Amino acid sequence: MGPDGLLAVARALRVSTHDHSHHHHRHDDNRRMAIVLGINMAMLVAGVAGGIAFNSLALLADAGHVLTDVGAIGLALFASWMAARPSSPQRTFGFRRGEILAALLNGFLLVAVAVFVFAEAITRLSDPPDVAGVGVLLIGLAALIGNGIGTLVLVGGDRVNVNLEGVLRHTAADALGSLGVIVAGLLVVTTGWDQADAIVSMLIAVLILLGSWRLLREPFNVLMESAPEGIDVQTVGDAMCRVPGVREVHDLHIWTVTSGFPALAAHIRTEPDEVADEVRERIEAVLHERFGLDHTTLQVVPEPLLQIEDRRSR
Repeated sequence: MGPDGLLAVARALRVSTHDHSHHHHRHDDNRRMAIVLGINMAMLVAGVAGGIAFNSLALLADAGHVLTDVGAIGLALFASWMAARPSSPQRTFGFRRGEILAALLNGFLLVAVAVFVFAEAITRLSDPPDVAGVGVLLIGLAALIGNGIGTLVLVGGDRVNVNLEGVLRHTAADALGSLGVIVAGLLVVTTGWDQADAIVSMLIAVLILLGSWRLLREPFNVLMESAPEGIDVQTVGDAMCRVPGVREVHDLHIWTVTSGFPALAAHIRTEPDEVADEVRERIEAVLHERFGLDHTTLQVVPEPLLQIEDRRSR
């Protein structure tokens, strides 16, 4: 087997190892999200039942946030399944971007819930109903415990996964929302101030909006083919130009296919006496070691030894 054959085997082994590790992380992330899905479904039932029984908008607002979590986790698991489907001639990257679309939809759902809660809270401020503070307090404590467990389960996952990170942010924000519910219950019990329930609901709505910002921004950047976060295109281009044998780098593009899957394409012009494959290997090594870029498409063209200018038309 010649050098080219050995190089092909090495590349295949590297891709296979990367894919196996990526698959292992995704399987573990899916298991973690499934556990949190069960916790959130139990909290959703408790929140809706408590909100209706105790006439608490804060509980219903928190339940609305939990509902988006249930939808978020369900969409994330569905998108992960879609992303694992094999590619085809029509879809050469398979369905990997399904999780990006799911994350974007989750962000829009959060905004819709926040607007609804905020509008309902304003109405209740002027005409507050009687709120059963003790019941609100007990369910708030149970929700805080559930969100705490869910957050701990997700923290151990692969934080590069944008859907797991999104669900984690949902759950962490829910924990803060549960604290708000507890405060509302305490205020109603100790002071009889029923407006506290509506005010806490508005604070929860603000938390929901803050949590939705990243879920909207990052998928939008991916769909717009923006450079991955933490990678400066100019720095990458400079590093490629400094590789021995490289004369020029142009048409450099860096984008994200899906979470944890950055890609690069570029045209490379080499020195006349350089071997194109050797220069490509040097560039790939730099991209892998310095920037973690493994999916690359490099068109390497040697600089001609002699350029002849046609002056006949002058």
